[in-house]
Amino acid sequence: MSVLRTILRPGPIALGIAVAAFAALCFSVLAPWQLGKNTTTSHRNELIRHAVATPAVPIAEVVAPGLPVDPNAEWREVSLTGRYLPDHQVLVRLRSIEERPSVEVLVPFESAGTVYLVNRGYVRPPKAADLPDVPAPPDGTVTVDARIRFGEGTDPGRGVGRIGGKQTAYSIDPSAVATAEGIALAPFYLQLSGNQPGSLEPIPLPQLDAGPYLSYGLQWLAFGIMAPLGVVYFLVTEIRTRRRASAAAKGAGESPRPGTEADDATTRKKDRMRRAGFTTGSKQRQTIGAAPDLAADDDQVKRKLADRYGNG
Repeated sequence: MSVLRTILRPGPIALGIAVAAFAALCFSVLAPWQLGKNTTTSHRNELIRHAVATPAVPIAEVVAPGLPVDPNAEWREVSLTGRYLPDHQVLVRLRSIEERPSVEVLVPFESAGTVYLVNRGYVRPPKAADLPDVPAPPDGTVTVDARIRFGEGTDPGRGVGRIGGKQTAYSIDPSAVATAEGIALAPFYLQLSGNQPGSLEPIPLPQLDAGPYLSYGLQWLAFGIMAPLGVVYFLVTEIRTRRRASAAAKGAGESPRPGTEADDATTRKKDRMRRAGFTTGSKQRQTIGAAPDLAADDDQVKRKLADRYGNG
């Protein structure tokens, strides 16, 4: 019952509920979130490795017209022939490439009856929020190599719009550009490779690093395990402490009254002396000897003097 009384108190119950909720959060949300990011990053790295090792092929061999694009086709390098449509250029603002402010340049590219949104690369603005002048792409028919990329989507309130007479955006979203420019675009975009007709500063490929997500995920799993174990350790320690305190209090209640042991020792000492032939108190003083009676001696002296000299 003492164990139940220790556990079924408001403090331990609240602590148990909080720790159980934290452990459930670790196992169901936090750890899967980080491990999922690790899986996504690892999969992306594998696609990039495969794409880099594969030479460019005509876009029709990778993307079939009218059919959904295979997700594993991202980062594949394709070649296509057509012409730029510079009148529909869009500048993507507030980008960061190699930890420096950049502006990426999007221009539609028409090829074999399909219009693709092409990312020509980036330019450095004079200031982070400035819109720089961009060299125009070449006129006429050209053949370019580019990598297939999927759109980034658009945050609410940050769609395509004009600033300073230039069409701008905050992310690369083919559907948003298509709506703003009134043209039909493929559901993905093409990131232009370096040294291509119309290319600017080429956007570097991501580093093939899995990042810290795996270790973060394992840490959350460890936290989810250690938190309940910590509560168990706390309760066991609390129960042991209470048991020791209860045992100490019980032992103190059964101890002899102060002075009892001393009285017993005195009694035992008297018994030993009595058995040895000794007595105590006034009897012992009379047996050993009494002091002279001074008053009786004085009367005897007076009688002797009276007998010798008479009363006078």
